Amino acid sequence: MGGSASQLPRDLLGEYQELTFLSKQEILLAHKRFSELLSKEERESILQKRVPKSQILTLPELRANPFRDRICRVFSTSEDGDGSMSFEDFLDMLSVFSDSATSEIKSHYAFRIFDFDDDGTLDRKDLEKLVNCLTGEGDETRLSESEMDQLIQNILEESDIDKDGTINLSEFQHVISRSPDFASSFKIVL
Repeated sequence: MGGSASQLPRDLLGEYQELTFLSKQEILLAHKRFSELLSKEERESILQKRVPKSQILTLPELRANPFRDRICRVFSTSEDGDGSMSFEDFLDMLSVFSDSATSEIKSHYAFRIFDFDDDGTLDRKDLEKLVNCLTGEGDETRLSESEMDQLIQNILEESDIDKDGTINLSEFQHVISRSPDFASSFKIVL
């Protein structure tokens, strides 16, 4: 990792390990990967720097993810809403997507990622965007209007327990709890 200025202080390493689902090795690897997104000059003060979303999205682990923009938005603490990330934002993201994170934590963040309008519920518009992210926006993969309506109707019938036309966090977590492969598929491995 180079000189001591680019090393992660030992006390911070322990703190990050306590606050995340990551091992010391994973935190050190995350530090290395994050610092590689910065210029050599910026690496001297990595903990004070933010990496633009465009740089974060160059990571192969995110580049192919259809929810990459939402992931940056949800994990970024930038007050500008620009999706840039601090090292701690980056660690939080990797922690949630790690194998060690609980299903409850994973489903909470999945819900936030899928809640495109950030209103605390998944409504028809959110579900339509979700389906379009998964199927692709191209004409050959896009569902017809009737197929989309039927699919959203099926999702709501299965998930909308209180029949209010939206899926709230607890309804979403209930559905996820019945999906044994969710936790293992909701991950990013560096």
